[in-house]
Amino acid sequence: MDEESGEARFRKAVIHRRVPVQRRPRSARAQRTMEGLRRTFTQPEQVVRTWGGSLAPWRLVAVGVVMILALTFFWVRLFHVGPPSVEDLRRAAGVDEWKTLPIGVKDDQPGIAERDPEDGSWRGFDIDIAYMIAEDLGFRRDEVRFYGIESEDRARMEATDLGGNPVPVKMVIASYSITKEREDMPNVMFSQSYLHTEQSVITLKGHGKVASLEEFKDKTACTLSSSTSAVTARDSGAKLTRRNRVSECFELLDSGAVNAITTDAAILGGYKARYPDKYDHWDLGLDKTEAWGVSVGANAALRDLVNLTLYRSFEDPKDARWEQAYAGNILPETGKNVTVDRVRVPLARPQQPDTTRPAVRELPWEEVAP
Repeated sequence: MDEESGEARFRKAVIHRRVPVQRRPRSARAQRTMEGLRRTFTQPEQVVRTWGGSLAPWRLVAVGVVMILALTFFWVRLFHVGPPSVEDLRRAAGVDEWKTLPIGVKDDQPGIAERDPEDGSWRGFDIDIAYMIAEDLGFRRDEVRFYGIESEDRARMEATDLGGNPVPVKMVIASYSITKEREDMPNVMFSQSYLHTEQSVITLKGHGKVASLEEFKDKTACTLSSSTSAVTARDSGAKLTRRNRVSECFELLDSGAVNAITTDAAILGGYKARYPDKYDHWDLGLDKTEAWGVSVGANAALRDLVNLTLYRSFEDPKDARWEQAYAGNILPETGKNVTVDRVRVPLARPQQPDTTRPAVRELPWEEVAP
Protein backbone atom coordinates (compact mmCIF):
# COMPACT_ATOMS: atom_id res chain seq x y z
CA MET A 1 0.00 0.00 0.00
CA ASP A 2 1.15 3.58 -0.80
CA GLU A 3 1.30 5.62 2.37
CA GLU A 4 0.76 9.00 0.70
CA SER A 5 -2.19 8.17 -1.52
CA GLY A 6 -3.62 5.36 0.46
CA GLU A 7 -3.90 3.22 -2.62
CA ALA A 8 -3.03 -0.36 -2.68
CA ARG A 9 -0.43 -1.51 -5.26
CA PHE A 10 0.47 -5.02 -6.34
CA ARG A 11 3.86 -6.28 -7.69
CA LYS A 12 4.12 -9.04 -10.16
CA ALA A 13 5.92 -12.05 -8.84
CA VAL A 14 7.58 -14.50 -11.21
CA ILE A 15 8.28 -17.98 -10.04
CA HIS A 16 10.96 -19.97 -11.92
CA ARG A 17 10.81 -23.69 -11.81
CA ARG A 18 13.97 -25.58 -12.87
CA VAL A 19 13.24 -28.26 -15.37
CA PRO A 20 15.83 -31.07 -15.30
CA VAL A 21 17.99 -31.24 -18.42
CA GLN A 22 17.82 -34.43 -20.36
CA ARG A 23 21.43 -35.77 -20.56
CA ARG A 24 22.61 -37.48 -23.68
CA PRO A 25 23.72 -41.04 -23.13
CA ARG A 26 27.49 -41.51 -23.01
CA SER A 27 29.19 -43.34 -25.77
CA ALA A 28 31.12 -46.51 -25.08
CA ARG A 29 34.45 -44.70 -25.65
CA ALA A 30 33.44 -41.92 -23.18
CA GLN A 31 32.44 -44.48 -20.61
CA ARG A 32 35.80 -46.25 -20.96
CA THR A 33 37.54 -42.89 -20.59
CA MET A 34 35.64 -41.97 -17.43
CA GLU A 35 36.26 -45.37 -15.95
CA GLY A 36 39.95 -44.91 -16.61
CA LEU A 37 39.96 -41.50 -14.97
CA ARG A 38 38.14 -42.84 -11.92
CA ARG A 39 40.70 -45.62 -11.59
CA THR A 40 43.56 -43.18 -12.02
CA PHE A 41 42.42 -40.70 -9.41
CA THR A 42 40.81 -43.03 -6.95
CA GLN A 43 43.39 -45.87 -6.80
CA PRO A 44 46.95 -45.74 -5.39
CA GLU A 45 49.82 -45.15 -7.82
CA GLN A 46 51.40 -48.54 -7.15
CA VAL A 47 48.20 -50.29 -8.14
CA VAL A 48 47.80 -48.35 -11.40
CA ARG A 49 51.33 -49.00 -12.70
CA THR A 50 51.19 -52.76 -12.90
CA TRP A 51 53.32 -54.98 -15.24
CA GLY A 52 50.30 -55.72 -17.34
CA GLY A 53 49.30 -52.11 -17.66
CA SER A 54 52.44 -50.89 -19.52
CA LEU A 55 55.00 -52.31 -21.99
CA ALA A 56 57.80 -50.00 -20.84
CA PRO A 57 59.15 -52.40 -18.16
CA TRP A 58 59.23 -55.22 -20.67
CA ARG A 59 61.17 -53.04 -23.08
CA LEU A 60 63.72 -52.31 -20.37
CA VAL A 61 64.07 -56.00 -19.63
CA ALA A 62 64.56 -56.78 -23.33
CA VAL A 63 67.24 -54.10 -23.67
CA GLY A 64 68.99 -55.46 -20.59
CA VAL A 65 68.97 -59.01 -21.92
CA VAL A 66 70.36 -57.89 -25.29
CA MET A 67 73.14 -55.94 -23.56
CA ILE A 68 74.07 -58.92 -21.41
CA LEU A 69 74.18 -61.25 -24.42
CA ALA A 70 76.28 -58.76 -26.40
CA LEU A 71 78.75 -58.33 -23.54
CA THR A 72 78.95 -62.09 -23.06
CA PHE A 73 79.58 -62.64 -26.80
CA PHE A 74 82.23 -59.92 -26.84
CA TRP A 75 83.89 -61.39 -23.74
CA VAL A 76 84.00 -64.86 -25.29
CA ARG A 77 85.40 -63.52 -28.57
CA LEU A 78 87.88 -61.13 -27.00
CA PHE A 79 89.32 -63.27 -24.25
CA HIS A 80 90.65 -66.79 -24.41
CA VAL A 81 87.48 -68.85 -24.34
CA GLY A 82 87.17 -71.62 -26.89
CA PRO A 83 89.48 -72.14 -29.90
CA PRO A 84 92.56 -69.90 -30.31
CA SER A 85 92.33 -66.73 -32.34
CA VAL A 86 94.63 -65.87 -35.23
CA GLU A 87 96.55 -63.64 -32.85
CA ASP A 88 96.91 -66.53 -30.40
CA LEU A 89 98.16 -68.81 -33.17
CA ARG A 90 100.70 -66.28 -34.41
CA ARG A 91 102.00 -65.84 -30.89
CA ALA A 92 102.22 -69.60 -30.30
CA ALA A 93 103.88 -70.23 -33.69
CA GLY A 94 106.41 -67.42 -33.17
CA VAL A 95 105.65 -65.93 -36.60
CA ASP A 96 105.94 -62.31 -35.49
CA GLU A 97 109.50 -62.93 -34.29
CA TRP A 98 110.74 -64.18 -37.68
CA LYS A 99 112.47 -61.62 -39.86
CA THR A 100 112.41 -63.99 -42.85
CA LEU A 101 110.53 -67.16 -43.74
CA PRO A 102 112.82 -70.08 -44.74
CA ILE A 103 111.04 -72.77 -46.76
CA GLY A 104 112.39 -76.07 -48.02
CA VAL A 105 111.43 -76.80 -51.65
CA LYS A 106 112.58 -78.93 -54.55
CA ASP A 107 114.88 -77.21 -57.01
CA ASP A 108 114.88 -79.66 -59.95
CA GLN A 109 111.21 -80.25 -60.76
CA PRO A 110 110.00 -78.21 -63.76
CA GLY A 111 106.47 -76.94 -63.25
CA ILE A 112 106.56 -77.78 -59.53
CA ALA A 113 109.65 -76.10 -58.11
CA GLU A 114 112.95 -75.19 -59.68
CA ARG A 115 115.62 -72.56 -59.42
CA ASP A 116 116.87 -70.73 -62.49
CA PRO A 117 120.67 -71.07 -62.33
CA GLU A 118 121.18 -67.89 -64.32
CA ASP A 119 119.20 -65.33 -62.32
CA GLY A 120 118.52 -67.33 -59.15
CA SER A 121 114.75 -66.93 -59.41
CA TRP A 122 112.32 -69.61 -58.27
CA ARG A 123 109.20 -70.74 -60.10
CA GLY A 124 106.65 -73.54 -60.10
CA PHE A 125 103.39 -74.59 -58.50
CA ASP A 126 104.90 -75.27 -55.06
CA ILE A 127 106.63 -71.89 -55.19
CA ASP A 128 103.33 -70.10 -55.83
CA ILE A 129 101.65 -72.01 -53.00
CA ALA A 130 104.53 -71.01 -50.72
CA TYR A 131 104.10 -67.34 -51.66
CA MET A 132 100.35 -67.61 -50.99
CA ILE A 133 100.95 -68.93 -47.48
CA ALA A 134 103.73 -66.43 -46.79
CA GLU A 135 101.49 -63.55 -47.85
CA ASP A 136 98.81 -64.51 -45.34
CA LEU A 137 101.47 -64.84 -42.64
CA GLY A 138 102.51 -61.26 -43.33
CA PHE A 139 105.76 -61.81 -45.25
CA ARG A 140 106.67 -59.92 -48.39
CA ARG A 141 108.11 -61.89 -51.30
CA ASP A 142 111.59 -60.55 -50.68
CA GLU A 143 111.36 -61.87 -47.09
CA VAL A 144 110.75 -65.46 -48.25
CA ARG A 145 113.88 -67.63 -48.48
CA PHE A 146 113.78 -70.80 -50.59
CA TYR A 147 116.29 -73.59 -50.02
CA GLY A 148 116.64 -76.82 -51.97
CA ILE A 149 115.71 -79.90 -49.95
CA GLU A 150 116.22 -83.55 -50.79
CA SER A 151 113.53 -86.15 -50.23
CA GLU A 152 115.17 -87.90 -47.29
CA ASP A 153 115.77 -84.58 -45.52
CA ARG A 154 112.15 -83.42 -45.58
CA ALA A 155 111.29 -85.16 -42.31
CA ARG A 156 114.26 -83.46 -40.62
CA MET A 157 113.15 -80.03 -41.85
CA GLU A 158 116.69 -79.46 -43.05
CA ALA A 159 117.48 -77.94 -46.44
CA THR A 160 120.75 -76.87 -48.05
CA ASP A 161 121.94 -73.47 -49.19
CA LEU A 162 123.92 -72.83 -52.37
CA GLY A 163 127.14 -73.39 -50.47
CA GLY A 164 126.07 -76.87 -49.39
CA ASN A 165 125.48 -75.83 -45.78
CA PRO A 166 122.49 -77.25 -43.85
CA VAL A 167 119.70 -74.77 -43.17
CA PRO A 168 116.76 -75.40 -40.81
CA VAL A 169 113.45 -74.39 -42.38
CA LYS A 170 110.06 -73.48 -40.94
CA MET A 171 108.05 -75.28 -43.61
CA VAL A 172 108.58 -77.95 -46.25
CA ILE A 173 106.60 -77.52 -49.47
CA ALA A 174 108.29 -80.10 -51.65
CA SER A 175 105.82 -82.44 -53.42
CA TYR A 176 105.47 -84.14 -50.02
CA SER A 177 102.69 -86.76 -50.00
CA ILE A 178 100.66 -87.18 -46.81
CA THR A 179 100.79 -90.71 -45.39
CA LYS A 180 100.06 -92.18 -41.99
CA GLU A 181 103.61 -93.52 -41.69
CA ARG A 182 104.98 -90.03 -42.16
CA GLU A 183 102.44 -88.45 -39.82
CA ASP A 184 103.52 -90.90 -37.12
CA MET A 185 107.08 -89.59 -37.30
CA PRO A 186 108.03 -87.28 -34.39
CA ASN A 187 108.93 -84.18 -36.42
CA VAL A 188 106.39 -84.39 -39.25
CA MET A 189 103.08 -82.52 -39.08
CA PHE A 190 101.09 -81.97 -42.25
CA SER A 191 98.60 -79.34 -43.24
CA GLN A 192 95.53 -80.31 -45.19
CA SER A 193 96.35 -81.29 -48.77
CA TYR A 194 96.84 -78.63 -51.42
CA LEU A 195 97.19 -80.88 -54.52
CA HIS A 196 95.98 -84.32 -55.61
CA THR A 197 97.96 -86.28 -58.20
CA GLU A 198 98.80 -89.95 -58.87
CA GLN A 199 101.72 -92.20 -59.69
CA SER A 200 102.82 -92.62 -63.32
CA VAL A 201 105.77 -93.82 -65.41
CA ILE A 202 108.07 -92.10 -67.89
CA THR A 203 110.32 -93.83 -70.43
CA LEU A 204 112.52 -92.86 -73.32
CA LYS A 205 110.72 -92.01 -76.54
CA GLY A 206 109.79 -95.06 -78.60
CA HIS A 207 109.25 -97.43 -75.69
CA GLY A 208 106.36 -99.83 -76.04
CA LYS A 209 103.05 -98.94 -74.45
CA VAL A 210 103.07 -99.16 -70.66
CA ALA A 211 99.80 -100.00 -68.92
CA SER A 212 101.07 -101.13 -65.50
CA LEU A 213 104.20 -101.35 -63.40
CA GLU A 214 104.09 -105.15 -63.69
CA GLU A 215 105.56 -104.73 -67.16
CA PHE A 216 108.82 -103.74 -65.47
CA LYS A 217 109.16 -106.93 -63.52
CA ASP A 218 112.84 -107.87 -63.40
CA LYS A 219 113.62 -104.53 -65.09
CA THR A 220 115.17 -101.47 -63.51
CA ALA A 221 113.16 -98.42 -62.49
CA CYS A 222 114.33 -95.32 -60.70
CA THR A 223 112.30 -93.56 -58.02
CA LEU A 224 112.92 -90.99 -55.30
CA SER A 225 114.24 -91.98 -51.91
CA SER A 226 111.56 -91.96 -49.20
CA SER A 227 108.97 -91.83 -51.98
CA THR A 228 105.53 -93.41 -51.68
CA SER A 229 105.93 -94.54 -55.30
CA ALA A 230 108.69 -96.92 -54.24
CA VAL A 231 106.25 -99.24 -52.45
CA THR A 232 104.08 -99.77 -55.54
CA ALA A 233 107.12 -100.21 -57.78
CA ARG A 234 108.69 -102.75 -55.44
CA ASP A 235 105.45 -104.75 -55.19
CA SER A 236 105.36 -104.99 -58.99
CA GLY A 237 108.65 -106.85 -59.03
CA ALA A 238 110.74 -104.07 -60.57
CA LYS A 239 114.36 -103.65 -59.55
CA LEU A 240 114.45 -100.29 -57.83
CA THR A 241 117.17 -97.67 -57.98
CA ARG A 242 116.61 -94.84 -55.49
CA ARG A 243 117.85 -91.27 -55.75
CA ASN A 244 117.25 -88.15 -53.67
CA ARG A 245 116.74 -85.95 -56.72
CA VAL A 246 114.49 -86.71 -59.67
CA SER A 247 117.04 -85.06 -61.97
CA GLU A 248 119.46 -87.84 -61.02
CA CYS A 249 116.87 -90.42 -62.12
CA PHE A 250 116.61 -88.71 -65.51
CA GLU A 251 120.38 -88.83 -65.88
CA LEU A 252 120.19 -92.59 -65.37
CA LEU A 253 117.33 -92.92 -67.85
CA ASP A 254 119.15 -90.87 -70.48
CA SER A 255 122.22 -93.07 -70.16
CA GLY A 256 120.22 -96.30 -70.37
CA ALA A 257 121.11 -97.33 -66.83
CA VAL A 258 117.39 -97.73 -65.96
CA ASN A 259 114.36 -98.61 -68.05
CA ALA A 260 111.90 -96.18 -66.50
CA ILE A 261 111.22 -93.60 -63.83
CA THR A 262 108.16 -93.81 -61.61
CA THR A 263 106.88 -91.14 -59.23
CA ASP A 264 104.04 -88.60 -59.10
CA ALA A 265 102.59 -87.58 -62.45
CA ALA A 266 102.75 -83.87 -61.60
CA ILE A 267 106.53 -84.22 -61.22
CA LEU A 268 107.16 -86.31 -64.32
CA GLY A 269 104.86 -84.14 -66.42
CA GLY A 270 107.25 -81.20 -66.17
CA TYR A 271 110.05 -83.15 -67.82
CA LYS A 272 107.79 -84.48 -70.55
CA ALA A 273 106.56 -80.94 -71.28
CA ARG A 274 110.09 -79.59 -71.44
CA TYR A 275 111.44 -82.44 -73.59
CA PRO A 276 108.39 -83.70 -75.57
CA ASP A 277 110.50 -85.47 -78.20
CA LYS A 278 112.69 -87.21 -75.68
CA TYR A 279 110.29 -88.96 -73.30
CA ASP A 280 106.98 -90.83 -73.23
CA HIS A 281 104.70 -90.40 -70.23
CA TRP A 282 102.37 -93.26 -69.26
CA ASP A 283 99.28 -93.20 -67.10
CA LEU A 284 98.94 -96.29 -64.89
CA GLY A 285 95.29 -95.82 -63.96
CA LEU A 286 96.02 -96.36 -60.27
CA ASP A 287 93.25 -95.61 -57.78
CA LYS A 288 95.60 -94.35 -55.10
CA THR A 289 95.75 -90.57 -54.77
CA GLU A 290 98.94 -88.79 -53.84
CA ALA A 291 97.84 -85.89 -51.62
CA TRP A 292 100.54 -83.27 -51.15
CA GLY A 293 100.71 -81.36 -47.88
CA VAL A 294 102.83 -78.73 -46.16
CA SER A 295 104.99 -80.06 -43.34
CA VAL A 296 105.60 -77.68 -40.42
CA GLY A 297 107.69 -79.90 -38.19
CA ALA A 298 106.22 -79.91 -34.68
CA ASN A 299 104.67 -76.42 -34.89
CA ALA A 300 100.94 -77.10 -34.47
CA ALA A 301 100.03 -73.40 -34.40
CA LEU A 302 101.81 -72.85 -37.72
CA ARG A 303 99.94 -75.82 -39.19
CA ASP A 304 96.63 -74.20 -38.24
CA LEU A 305 97.69 -70.92 -39.85
CA VAL A 306 98.62 -72.76 -43.06
CA ASN A 307 95.27 -74.56 -42.98
CA LEU A 308 93.57 -71.21 -42.57
CA THR A 309 95.22 -69.96 -45.78
CA LEU A 310 94.19 -73.10 -47.64
CA TYR A 311 90.64 -72.74 -46.31
CA ARG A 312 90.43 -69.11 -47.40
CA SER A 313 91.70 -70.03 -50.84
CA PHE A 314 89.20 -72.87 -51.12
CA GLU A 315 86.15 -71.10 -49.69
CA ASP A 316 86.45 -67.54 -50.99
CA PRO A 317 85.31 -67.27 -54.64
CA LYS A 318 87.28 -64.04 -54.95
CA ASP A 319 90.52 -65.75 -53.93
CA ALA A 320 91.94 -67.20 -57.16
CA ARG A 321 95.54 -67.68 -56.04
CA TRP A 322 95.37 -71.50 -56.13
CA GLU A 323 93.69 -71.50 -59.54
CA GLN A 324 96.30 -69.09 -60.88
CA ALA A 325 99.12 -71.30 -59.59
CA TYR A 326 97.60 -74.34 -61.31
CA ALA A 327 96.86 -72.51 -64.57
CA GLY A 328 100.32 -71.00 -64.69
CA ASN A 329 102.32 -74.16 -64.02
CA ILE A 330 100.55 -77.53 -64.28
CA LEU A 331 97.78 -76.89 -66.79
CA PRO A 332 100.09 -75.88 -69.70
CA GLU A 333 102.05 -79.11 -69.26
CA THR A 334 98.94 -81.28 -69.50
CA GLY A 335 98.60 -80.65 -73.23
CA LYS A 336 102.02 -82.14 -73.87
CA ASN A 337 101.60 -85.22 -71.72
CA VAL A 338 99.98 -88.64 -71.60
CA THR A 339 96.79 -89.55 -73.40
CA VAL A 340 94.54 -92.58 -72.91
CA ASP A 341 92.41 -93.44 -75.93
CA ARG A 342 93.16 -89.99 -77.31
CA VAL A 343 91.83 -88.35 -74.14
CA ARG A 344 94.29 -86.08 -72.40
CA VAL A 345 94.91 -87.22 -68.81
CA PRO A 346 95.46 -84.38 -66.32
CA LEU A 347 98.67 -84.44 -64.35
CA ALA A 348 96.78 -83.50 -61.21
CA ARG A 349 93.24 -82.74 -60.17
CA PRO A 350 92.42 -79.30 -61.61
CA GLN A 351 90.50 -78.22 -58.49
CA GLN A 352 91.85 -77.41 -55.08
CA PRO A 353 91.20 -80.31 -52.68
CA ASP A 354 88.29 -79.88 -50.27
CA THR A 355 89.48 -77.97 -47.24
CA THR A 356 87.67 -77.80 -43.90
CA ARG A 357 87.63 -74.75 -41.68
CA PRO A 358 90.29 -74.97 -38.96
CA ALA A 359 89.29 -74.44 -35.32
CA VAL A 360 90.08 -70.73 -35.16
CA ARG A 361 88.23 -68.12 -33.11
CA GLU A 362 87.60 -64.92 -35.02
CA LEU A 363 88.13 -61.70 -33.07
CA PRO A 364 85.95 -58.68 -33.93
CA TRP A 365 88.78 -57.00 -35.83
CA GLU A 366 89.94 -60.14 -37.61
CA GLU A 367 88.64 -61.61 -40.86
CA VAL A 368 89.16 -65.34 -40.69
CA ALA A 369 87.16 -66.34 -43.74
CA PRO A 370 84.08 -65.27 -45.69
